[in-house]
Amino acid sequence: MKGYIYLTISIIAEVFGTTMLKLSDGFTVLFPSLGVATGYIISFYCLSLCMKTIPLSLAYAIWSGVGTALTALIGVLFWDEVLGAFKIFGILLIIGGVVLLNASNNVETVKELSR
Repeated sequence: MKGYIYLTISIIAEVFGTTMLKLSDGFTVLFPSLGVATGYIISFYCLSLCMKTIPLSLAYAIWSGVGTALTALIGVLFWDEVLGAFKIFGILLIIGGVVLLNASNNVETVKELSR
């Protein structure tokens, strides 16, 4: 459970850092630029902590997948990016991949426990 708390913090910090990257205007605006560094430092630190209990493949898939989906949503909501069929389909594929990785991990855990 603790690993998933760290993973959630990591995702939020990564999305914050990426959003600040857009606002930093090529690192020419001070406070958003500091937000980029802060967001990514917190994100990678918490990601490393979550990997103490969550397998690498699952943690990274969730981190990148959810981060990508949330970042796409922020782009649509705040920067009027187009949310077309291809973007929706791509996000669904990412979420589906995360679900499959998680299911695969659960099957392997059950096999290990039954030995």
